[in-house]
Amino acid sequence: MNAIILSAILGVVMMFCSAFVKNTKSYKIVALIGLIILLIANISETYGQPVFQIPLYDMLKFDKFGLYFNTLAIICTIVYTAVSGSEIDRVGNYIAEYFALIFFVLCGIFILTSFNSLLMLFIGIEIMSIPLYILTGSRKLNLKSNEASLKYFLMGAFSTGIMLMGIALIYGGTGSFFLDHTPSVIAGLAKGNKPLAFLDVAGMILLLASLCFKVSAAPFHFWAPDIYDGSPSVFTSFMATVVKAGAFIAFIRLFAVRSGETSILENAAIGVDWKMLFTIIIIATLLFGNITAIFQQSVKRMLAYSSIAQAGFMMFALLSLNPTAYEGILLYTVAYGFATIGLFATLAKMEDYSLEGYKGMSKSHPALAFANAIFLLSLAGIPLTAGFFAKYYMLASVIQIHGYVWVAIVGVVFAAISSFYYFRVIQSMYFKEGTVTFKFEISKTYKILIVALALLVILIGAFPQIILNFLYF
Repeated sequence: MNAIILSAILGVVMMFCSAFVKNTKSYKIVALIGLIILLIANISETYGQPVFQIPLYDMLKFDKFGLYFNTLAIICTIVYTAVSGSEIDRVGNYIAEYFALIFFVLCGIFILTSFNSLLMLFIGIEIMSIPLYILTGSRKLNLKSNEASLKYFLMGAFSTGIMLMGIALIYGGTGSFFLDHTPSVIAGLAKGNKPLAFLDVAGMILLLASLCFKVSAAPFHFWAPDIYDGSPSVFTSFMATVVKAGAFIAFIRLFAVRSGETSILENAAIGVDWKMLFTIIIIATLLFGNITAIFQQSVKRMLAYSSIAQAGFMMFALLSLNPTAYEGILLYTVAYGFATIGLFATLAKMEDYSLEGYKGMSKSHPALAFANAIFLLSLAGIPLTAGFFAKYYMLASVIQIHGYVWVAIVGVVFAAISSFYYFRVIQSMYFKEGTVTFKFEISKTYKILIVALALLVILIGAFPQIILNFLYF
């Protein structure tokens, strides 16, 4: 509860910060201080008692898994603000408001990690999504940014409508919005009242479709490349990491909830083989994301398509829902988050986003080339990077499911395919001649931060227990 209330308060504080703080460069410092306070408050709740004691009426349930994810989400946001915060100054004139919107997005994510009612799922999704529509279109003089914002809003509204329809059908069949009532009620209806059971299953399928949109999983992935490409790069990295991971945690909470010995994913009585359905979605997501990324010349657009492929890997946790999957999704959040934030931080400073623009970076900016190479290797899942163990845990979780080893093999094949387009960027940086052009001079502070982040990715890859032991549950 600490994180939800404090993030909302900090969002309001940042909104009015511009009235009292005239130096725009101070907004980043204020935001970092707020995030550190938020981190301390969330850790204190994880290992102690919440500061705010508010009656929740079972609408929210705070467990270790959700609180651990909140901690990682805040850490990723701190890294994002430290590395990319200076870029926000160059997006527009409403810098304090941009940071305020980021706090409101975090508030929505914290609700998604703790919801126990479908109403809170809807509220969390909306609190998270509405600020993102604004951030996407924050570069008002850029037509691509305006177009991306409009597309995102329209498709997001359509997705919300599907979610509301699903919630209505589930309530009509079960008479409850609470998650822990749903699995056993649906199972009971399937044995007795078939028409009502059909309503509930239809509602769950609609919720599945809506959440697939939020995490950019096939076949509801089509919005991601245009929106990521059109948005200011500094906000794209936040959308593709912290926001996507938060939506995945909501996905997991929805399908992992148990009522006695029953869960929606495990119950065959309701007439839907959810595991096979998820398997089809995973393979389609991996196929489309990887194959289309191969043909991209724009690195920013390639990263957009690769984020779809990364969503396919993250969905392995949803398929397995075992302790290895829970540990894996937390590790994946850190590994994918740090690497993507680092890549977009450099991308936002470059004049040319294409492969041509990266040529010769190793000679003109060796520190940046080294850091970006580490981030790309991590996304590819190369050993001694955080991404390797993140993918390892995802694959290991699926292997533990009887009869699904072949899905893990498919994942390994697509991971190998992804190496091709990641290594193309490394090839441009190290083995091709050219001149890298930046929009402005790269500061020494930025170089130190980006190299430190790359070394952290290597450290987590060499010693993943740093994360897992700290967050062990």
